[in-house]
Amino acid sequence: MTSTVQPGAPTATEPRTSRFTRRPRTTEESPAHWSVKAAVVIICFFWIVPAFGALITSFRNEADANNSGWWTALNPANWGSFTFGNYHDAIVNAQLGQAFINSLAISLPATFIPILIAAFAAYAFTFMQFPGRDVMFLIIVSLLVVPNFVAMVPLLQIYGSLGLGGTFVSVWLFHIGFGMSLAIFLFRNYMATLPREIIESAKVDGASHYATFYRLILPMSTPVLASFAIFQFLWVWNDLLVALVFIGPGENAPLTVAVKNNLIGQQGQGWNIVTAGGILTLILPVIVFLSMQRYFVRGLTAGSVKG
Repeated sequence: MTSTVQPGAPTATEPRTSRFTRRPRTTEESPAHWSVKAAVVIICFFWIVPAFGALITSFRNEADANNSGWWTALNPANWGSFTFGNYHDAIVNAQLGQAFINSLAISLPATFIPILIAAFAAYAFTFMQFPGRDVMFLIIVSLLVVPNFVAMVPLLQIYGSLGLGGTFVSVWLFHIGFGMSLAIFLFRNYMATLPREIIESAKVDGASHYATFYRLILPMSTPVLASFAIFQFLWVWNDLLVALVFIGPGENAPLTVAVKNNLIGQQGQGWNIVTAGGILTLILPVIVFLSMQRYFVRGLTAGSVKG
C-alpha cells in the first residue's frame, strides 16, 4: 500500500513552517544606524535654521532687523511689530514683480523645449536602428563634461551680431543647448528599462513611431520627465551668471539680476527688504519641487541597475 503526499504539504526533509514564523530581517528593513540619523538631523538643522531666520526677518521692520537678531522676534511680545510692508517694497519699489514675470518667461520655455527635443532623441537612441547611433550617443554624453562658461564669449558675439543680445531668446538657446546632453542621457537610460514587448505589440498593430512615442513612451516616461523638469527649472530659475551676461539689468532682467542690482545695494538700510526679496525667489521653486518630488528618485535611479 503506497502513501500519497498531499500537494503543498511539507515533506520529511523540509522544516515545518507556520504563519507565525518570524522572517529574517533583510537589509532594506533594518533600521538606520544612529549616526546616519544624527547626520540627517545636523544637515537639516543647518539648512532650515538660516531659511527660517530669513523668513522671520522678512516680516520685521527696518529698525528691529538692523538692531537685533531674528531670534528675538520669537518672543510673543514682539509679534505685533510684524509687517507685510517689506514685500510691498520689494515687489513695487524694487520692481521684483516684473522680474518675477521675466523669470517665468525665461524658465518655462527653457525647461519644456529641451524636454520635448531630448525625449524625441532618446526614443531614437533607444528604439530605432541607424548608422552611428552609439557613437552619436557617446558624443552627446561626453558633452556633459564641458563647462558652460567656456562658450559664453563666442555665443555673446554671435548673439550680438544677430541682434539677440539682451533678449529672452539668447538665454533660452543657451540653457536649451547645455541642458540637452543631460536630458538625453537620463531619458535614454529610463526608456531602455521599458518593456520592449509593448513597443513590438504597437508595431504589430501598425502604430507608427510618432503614435508609439506619444501614446506609449511619453506616458510611461513621466517620472524621468518630471525629474529633469525639476533640475532644469531650478537651474534656470536660480541662474545669475547666464542671465547677467546675456540679459543684464533692465526691463528683461529676471529675479536673480533684479535682486542683485535693486536690493543687495540696500542691505545697509535694512536686511528686512533683502530677505523679503530672497523669500520671493524661493516660493515657486519650493512649490515645483514639492508637487513633483514623488517622481524625483524613481526617475533618476531608473536604468542605474539591472534586475
